[in-house]
Amino acid sequence: MSTTVSAVVARAPGSAPALAQVQLPPVRSGEVRVAIRAAGVCHSDLSMVNGTLRPPYPLILGHEAAGEVVEIGDGVTRVQTGDQVALNWQPACRMCWFCTHGQPWLCATTSGIAALANGSTIDGEPAYVTLGLGAFAEQVVVGENAVIGVPTGLDWASAALLGCAVLTGTGAVRNTARVAPGESVLVIGLGGVGLAVVAAARAAGATTVIAVDVSEAKKELASSAGATDFLVASDGLAKEVRARTEGRGADHAFECVGRSATIRAAWRATRRGGQVTVVGMGRHDDLVELSALDIFSSARTLRSSVYGNADPDVEVPQLADDVLAGRLALDHLVTERIGLADVPAAFDRMSRGEGARSVVLL
Repeated sequence: MSTTVSAVVARAPGSAPALAQVQLPPVRSGEVRVAIRAAGVCHSDLSMVNGTLRPPYPLILGHEAAGEVVEIGDGVTRVQTGDQVALNWQPACRMCWFCTHGQPWLCATTSGIAALANGSTIDGEPAYVTLGLGAFAEQVVVGENAVIGVPTGLDWASAALLGCAVLTGTGAVRNTARVAPGESVLVIGLGGVGLAVVAAARAAGATTVIAVDVSEAKKELASSAGATDFLVASDGLAKEVRARTEGRGADHAFECVGRSATIRAAWRATRRGGQVTVVGMGRHDDLVELSALDIFSSARTLRSSVYGNADPDVEVPQLADDVLAGRLALDHLVTERIGLADVPAAFDRMSRGEGARSVVLL
């Protein structure tokens, strides 16, 4: 039978999200119903309503979440009722070319899909769910491959962040860029993902970690995450970075904003032969221009990191163990604890560049 829950819904591009009553579909074979306990407010959610992305509407927002399994469908073997799980917004099919060639983060079945229809309705009207989850809701119904078991001792907020911000940021450092001890790192954009990159870079042994944001207020957060230097974004960023890296520029730059201007800034602030990793998700019409001569003579590498180039089924449990063992601290990532009705205000704070992660607790 179907279930009625409260959820945060966007009705149209640019419209203010608001609480609505949503009818969830019945749990079918291979699916599970999860009671959401915590959900992080990620910039990707904001991108669903501000025009950066073009999902269908009406749209149930949210994708970075954790909760408790309350019902399982026929044939489900991955979890049991009562299990604590983090949600995976890009679960791998394990059968396509990318999955069978060691790149599940590029799964042909789920990669690049902003929203899916899953049988949910709002006032009788078919609804879509963000990144296949729609996790700003009291409950969700998802395929069993979209849930990952986490230890019962892990707090809900941390479990939620592991499923997106932490995995994305940590994976960009460990898997994509492979930052080595003694290297220098530049991080542009200090939201939840950017702060996770800062922490992962220090954990990887980077001796210089330069954190950059448009807001001076992010300095304390950057320091808490492990940054050795903090800079307010300016036209002179490349010069300031070179001054802190023996005149060369950073070995690695991570762009965590998703804008052509900050990608170019990261490129200019990276040394010859260095690596630029784009973590932020930008607009399709925001074009990055680099000269052909600069690309050749600088010998820099420009690449993206999709979901941390990670296999969430493997790495989320490992990150959970790191948190419980005290090897990975996440407290600095959560700056607001809110309810579902407070999500629109959290989007406003995010648009102004305030704080790190707001986490919905249910």
